[in-house]
Amino acid sequence: VQLQASGGGLVQAGGYLRLSCAASGLTFSSYGMGWFRQAPGKEREFVAVISWRGITYYAESMKGRFTISRDIAKNTVYLQMNSLKPEDTAVYYCAANKYGSTYYSAAYDYWGQGTLVTVSS
Repeated sequence: VQLQASGGGLVQAGGYLRLSCAASGLTFSSYGMGWFRQAPGKEREFVAVISWRGITYYAESMKGRFTISRDIAKNTVYLQMNSLKPEDTAVYYCAANKYGSTYYSAAYDYWGQGTLVTVSS
């Protein structure tokens, strides 16, 4: 199984980015796909998840700014991030959890390598 995250970069506060995570080696439609992030010196935190049924959940601080979606035909999950803030600076990871939709990182079976998002003020 491989999860390949991409789309990170440097953006000014108020700007936007769209992250992508391409999955291979698994039955994509059977997995909940989550995004997590880890800022320097901080623990990894939950961002959003789309369940295997397509139901979405967000961390409270991301609601209204971030949108998770997926394209089953492309085995890809996306994270649209709008109105970015400097505190959104982190490495963003995608992860796969079979038949799951949890915010609990230890429940995830597979992880991508991460993509760095830097938001300048």
